[in-house]
Amino acid sequence: MARDQLVVLNALDVAKTQLYHFTAIVIAGMGFFTDAYDLFCISLVTKLLGRIYYTKPGAPKPGTLPPNVAAAVNGVALCGTLAGQLFFGWLGDKMGRKKVYGITLILMVLCSLASGLSFGSSANGAMTTLCFFRFWLGFGIGGDYPLSATIMSEYANKKTRGAFIAAVFAMQGFGILAGGIVALVVSAAFDHAFKTPTYHENPAASLAPQADYVWRIILMFGAIPAALTFYWRMKMPETARYTALVAKNAKQAASDMSKVLNLEIEVEEEKLQRIAQEPANSFGLFSKEFAKRHGLHLLGTTSTWFLLDIAFYSQNLFQKDIFSAINWIPPAATMNAIHEVFQIAKAQTLIALCSTVPGYWFTVALIDHLGRFFIQMMGFFFMTVFMFAIAIPYHHWTLKPNRIGFVVMYSLTFFFANFGPNATTFVVPAEIFPARLRSTCHGISAAAGKAGAIIGAFGFLYAAQSADPKKTDAGYPPGIGVKWSLIVLGVINFIGMLFTLLVPESRGKSLEELSGENADENGGEQQAASPRTAPV
Repeated sequence: MARDQLVVLNALDVAKTQLYHFTAIVIAGMGFFTDAYDLFCISLVTKLLGRIYYTKPGAPKPGTLPPNVAAAVNGVALCGTLAGQLFFGWLGDKMGRKKVYGITLILMVLCSLASGLSFGSSANGAMTTLCFFRFWLGFGIGGDYPLSATIMSEYANKKTRGAFIAAVFAMQGFGILAGGIVALVVSAAFDHAFKTPTYHENPAASLAPQADYVWRIILMFGAIPAALTFYWRMKMPETARYTALVAKNAKQAASDMSKVLNLEIEVEEEKLQRIAQEPANSFGLFSKEFAKRHGLHLLGTTSTWFLLDIAFYSQNLFQKDIFSAINWIPPAATMNAIHEVFQIAKAQTLIALCSTVPGYWFTVALIDHLGRFFIQMMGFFFMTVFMFAIAIPYHHWTLKPNRIGFVVMYSLTFFFANFGPNATTFVVPAEIFPARLRSTCHGISAAAGKAGAIIGAFGFLYAAQSADPKKTDAGYPPGIGVKWSLIVLGVINFIGMLFTLLVPESRGKSLEELSGENADENGGEQQAASPRTAPV
């Protein structure tokens, strides 16, 4: 049997959509814009880094990053993100969302700038400092995941909460798009200013000395949007759910939300004390009670995010290789170093514009109508279908007349990743766990996702190599090829559909109803979220 909710929390649940909701979306969303920009812009410049630091005189093809260096450069930020999600997720439940939010932003700004200032007298020195700074950049980005989701979840009303959280995450699409646009502008400007021949015509002259500035500018640009939102992040009050349910300060919660909502809110000290003493509001993360109430939910959110990110990050990180394989990007030897960056950025920008960005906003528009479960299941299903449709007749798509068809199919897999599990796996963990464990559980779920991303980023650098030793990139052992890599990803997406059955539907319910915090001692177990139940 449900207990009366605190007035301050009920006021948030039933509040009409107003300016503070959109302010919170922009403030939290700009963090995610920066996150996506910083994580994905590295794939735009890895070919350039290979040319600058690893080209051998007289070689028939431009230099590429050695396998171990490529894996480190592509994956080290993901390792930092995983660590940051666990650490800052836990810290957000201990210190409060607002305090930790500022720390993550400062770390992101400083390390974005430092990444572009990576130094070293040798190739190994430059790559080592780049990896060092990108690890700590990832650490800051990791904190943004649980904190942004939790803050938006705890500020939102229950009617449009899914759309608000998804809108924060959707800024990731604009971040990926911005990465491509910045790389296009910078590479076009340098290519125009410093005319150089192709590698085939003159290997030494094809690399302009100024090319070293290109990758640095692209990496450093990520600091700008993050720095612009720092003042507004610090002005945001702590969420009422943390202040009331975790810090146990009913007066402060009522005062903060009175200012935000522009209405008088009653202070309920006695009711808060009673709620705090309920068994439903005292068990810890490693307790039998948590396992009983939320164990399957946590398994569902961690496993689906893990599986999704294997596919999602491997696609993003080796899409430039796929485009080269179908000849959408010309062979490296037929371009100079800076023009190659332009071609890779053009391909990524087109994919982001046509499929990545629209997919996110379809989720924003429909998540509170269709529900989280339906969108996630549908997304995994279509990702599976399109992945197999690309992989099985893969030779067909490599033929010149079929390139546009390939790009359409490839774009559709991205569209249904974003109008699907890439958004919902971010939304649901911010809704279904108790306030005192919400940031921690979201951090654990997100860290599972990044573990999948690391497998995708590291594993598929090797797996996507040709099975023919003569056709592999320099330094790589033979792999299973792009075709079989895509088949493996299709199977992973299918398994994601199965684990989605563990994920609860949270549409239209208050956070306290979902987590069981709004239940009395006898009815607490019945109030926790159950899989795939939604209000009629």
